[in-house]
Amino acid sequence: MTVSVETTEKSAAPAGEQEGAAQALRPHAEDAFAAELAALAAQDDRPRPARWRLSPWAVATYLLGGTLPDGTVITPKYVGPRRIVEVAVTTLATDRALLLLGVPGTAKTWVSEHLAAAVSGDSTLLVQGTAGTPEEAIRYGWNYARLLAHGPSRDALVPSPVMRAMSEGMTARVEELTRIPADVQDTLITILSEKTLPIPELGQEVQAVRGFNLIATANDRDRGVNDLSSALRRRFNTVVLPLPESAEAEVDIVSRRVDQIGRSLDLPAAPEGTDEIRRIVTVFRELRAGVTEDGRTKLKSPSGTLSTAEAISVVTSGLALSAHFGDGVLRPSDVAAGILGAVVRDPAADRVIWQEYLEAVVRERDGWKDFYRACREVSA
Repeated sequence: MTVSVETTEKSAAPAGEQEGAAQALRPHAEDAFAAELAALAAQDDRPRPARWRLSPWAVATYLLGGTLPDGTVITPKYVGPRRIVEVAVTTLATDRALLLLGVPGTAKTWVSEHLAAAVSGDSTLLVQGTAGTPEEAIRYGWNYARLLAHGPSRDALVPSPVMRAMSEGMTARVEELTRIPADVQDTLITILSEKTLPIPELGQEVQAVRGFNLIATANDRDRGVNDLSSALRRRFNTVVLPLPESAEAEVDIVSRRVDQIGRSLDLPAAPEGTDEIRRIVTVFRELRAGVTEDGRTKLKSPSGTLSTAEAISVVTSGLALSAHFGDGVLRPSDVAAGILGAVVRDPAADRVIWQEYLEAVVRERDGWKDFYRACREVSA
């Protein structure tokens, strides 16, 4: 026997709730970029897989950006190789689940959210992986008051986001899959291979309807935490998200995201902050790579990841400092403390690495004197 789970679509939310979503500190992708998604849907005349809001071409355009025939500009959500996005979108159009793999800060969660928003119009069917994620988070749980009062029944069952996605033909998301205990991870094997979720207590099952798929993300530095079993890994098509290839690409990514975050927090724009962003990106890239940009000086790498996401955080914090306690212009003194916090994770080893980098590299660079002094001051 097959059971379906009924839910209310987001679009049917009361007006008050929709207004509240508009005031959210961090709106979901389908809300923040609703105008772009609507414009794409209106002009998208290409074939769409079952229950997809957009065609694969339109989904890729939504992520990579472009200009529509009517002049509507679609902003890039992901800056990177086009083929990576095309492979990811094509995977979701098949019956293979998608695994986005990469080091911290490579926009895995960001890409996952926007893919779900473009494909299903709902990015909220989410399981957040942690060491304590239970099996019920992936399968289903129970309303224990109803369970004790009436026994196992449809009314007592609490569907997981994955179960809802299966019954509605939507895209589910599992974040940080390798942080979930191995026995809980393997709950996905039957779901992904048989497209079925058994409910033994009721003698029933949920069968996935067309349109269902799953996007998982994993940090490839977590391989030693909870490795995926070979059986589960075979159910995924893995797409590796790389770090930005060039400094200019990373500066562009940081600038775009900082601008978006700044507008959501009502921070003033920082037209003169590009130099500081470029310095932060340069510092992070050199310490990550263990060598300066010109290849002449070898460096020790600190224990932190120094990812693009951390660079975004440092710049955003600097903008807030500049706006509330400065003159609104992003300066080295606004970002120095944030850089120190990102680089020095191990107070003993990382502090020595940072001091050596300041004295051997930063101190000698033309135009970096203010940056050097600010970093020395907070590092003292």
